[in-house]
Amino acid sequence: MSLTHKISIIGGGGNVGAAVAFALVVMQEPVEILLVDVDEKLAEGQALDIRDAAHLSTAHCRAVKFEEVGNSDIIVITAGARQEPGEPRSNLIDRNYKVLESIFSKIQPIKPSAIIIMVSNPVDVLTSIAQKLSGLPKSQVIGSGTFLDSGRLRNYLSRKIDVNPSSIHASMLGEHGDSQFVGWSVATIAGTPLLENPLMANVDLDEIEQAIANQAYEIIEAKGSTYFGVGYHVATLVKCILENGRRIYPICNYSAKYDTYLSLPAIVGSEGATPVTLKLSQDEELKLESCANNTKAHL
Repeated sequence: MSLTHKISIIGGGGNVGAAVAFALVVMQEPVEILLVDVDEKLAEGQALDIRDAAHLSTAHCRAVKFEEVGNSDIIVITAGARQEPGEPRSNLIDRNYKVLESIFSKIQPIKPSAIIIMVSNPVDVLTSIAQKLSGLPKSQVIGSGTFLDSGRLRNYLSRKIDVNPSSIHASMLGEHGDSQFVGWSVATIAGTPLLENPLMANVDLDEIEQAIANQAYEIIEAKGSTYFGVGYHVATLVKCILENGRRIYPICNYSAKYDTYLSLPAIVGSEGATPVTLKLSQDEELKLESCANNTKAHL
């Protein structure tokens, strides 16, 4: 079988990178997965382990050097400083900026049609930096953003109102960080506003927002890091790009209105991300503007 698409995962030796690769294998994507890491031995070990599962899949997986990355169709970047228990994501900016500079100096030239998916934190700031360092159009550089957070939100609401999460249309917006918020004004179920559902009466909305925003910290405190959830979500983005799925996901993408990268719904396809317009409440617009100002302040 001919594998026509190459997916490079930079940081493929780590837990998140390996989780993305394994999810692609389980999804039966007919792709060649290239694991790249400064720790070449670790990347090789992950590739060998994943290869043991890949014989049951249409995907192939191998470890490579940075020089092979530039010719990839999709480049996933999970490399970076690890978030410690209780540490805000914003603390990682300086350390991960240097990591990105090193990465992009090693993988040039990059295929002009390539799509970059940034996963390292703080993802909204680093996605903007990655776009500048890569030289690719803004639409072709995206980040995982609040895609995972929105999944956590829908799972939470599913338990609350006893409806399948896929039937709940609600997203975390703004940034994949402490100031993310729920777009309650545009949240729906069965075509009607979510907040009009009787089961949502007397629910503390602020408490839900805080619970979702803090869930990652709970996982990090308990097991050191998060990787299965984000791994599957990033693999889903890869699949959508490869298939030109044109699905709408809340991801980190460039907002012309705010002239920065923010986590907002966008149409994801073979050419990257196309923003969609949201009619948020005035309060939510102020929260979004605050997220934008916070992101730009770190650039």
